[in-house]
Amino acid sequence: MRCEEIFRRIENVYPTQAALDFDNVGLLAGRLEREVHTIYIAVDASDEVVEEAIRLGADLLITHHPLIFSPMKRVTDQDFIGRRLVRLIQNDISYYAMHTNYDVRGMADLSARWLGLQQTEALEVTEERIVKRESDHAGNEDSVWIQEGIGRIGQFSEEMSVQMCCERVKQSFALEHVRVFGDLQTGVRRAAICPGSGKSVIDVAIEKGAQVLITGDIGHHEGIDAVARGMAVIDAGHYGVEYIFMSDMKTFLEENVPGVAVTTAKVTHPFQTV
Repeated sequence: MRCEEIFRRIENVYPTQAALDFDNVGLLAGRLEREVHTIYIAVDASDEVVEEAIRLGADLLITHHPLIFSPMKRVTDQDFIGRRLVRLIQNDISYYAMHTNYDVRGMADLSARWLGLQQTEALEVTEERIVKRESDHAGNEDSVWIQEGIGRIGQFSEEMSVQMCCERVKQSFALEHVRVFGDLQTGVRRAAICPGSGKSVIDVAIEKGAQVLITGDIGHHEGIDAVARGMAVIDAGHYGVEYIFMSDMKTFLEENVPGVAVTTAKVTHPFQTV
C-alpha cells in the first residue's frame, strides 16, 4: 500500500485540519507514492529512532512530535535535525508526524480512559463539529454537536487523596515516580488530564473546577501558583503520558492498513532521576 492511501486512512480519523495553528503535521519528508511494507512508530524522531527505522528496513516512520517544527532554510548534515532528515531520505523512508491533530482526536480521550476518568469533556476546546449517529433501531440518523480539544476533565468514581491520585497515575501509566505540587492529604475527585506540556491549560482547568491536574513540564512557579489557587498538580512528565500514542497507533494501523507490518519503538523515558 502506498503512503498516500495510508495517510488518507489516518486522516479520515485524525484530520490535519484538527491540528492547532502553530503545529506542523502530515508528510514532512519523503515520497507520497512510496510503497509501504513496514511502518515504525515512535514519539520522537531521535537519532536512535531514525537509525532503528533504517535497521528494520522501514518504509514509513510515524512520530507524534514533528521533527520539523520551526522553519528551516537548509537541510544538510551540518545540524542534528538536518542529519536525521538526510538519513531518512537517503534510505527512502517517508516521514509523517501527527501531533496536535492526534492530541485532539485521540490522545485526550485515550489518556482519560487509561486514568479511569468518567463523565469527561474537552478541557481546552479547540473545535466543534457535527457528528451523525443512529438514533433508533430503524436506522434513522440523528446529529449532535460535540466539542473536541486538548485534554479532558472528568470525575473519578470516588474521592481519593492527592497521594492516592499519584499512585493511580503511576499505576495507570506504568511510571516509577511523579512530581506533585499540593498537600498529599487533600481529597480530590474532579480531575483534568493534559498529556505533554500542560502549563497553558492551568487556568482553564481551574475555571472548570479541577481539583487536580495531571500533565507534564510544570515549572516551580506554575506549580506553586496552581496550589495557591486551589488545585494540585501532578507532573507525570511530558513523555510519561504521551508514549501511549505508540500502542494506540499500532492498533489503529493493524486494523486499518492490512498487510503492513507495524513496529513501535521501545518505551524509553528521555531522562533519569538519580
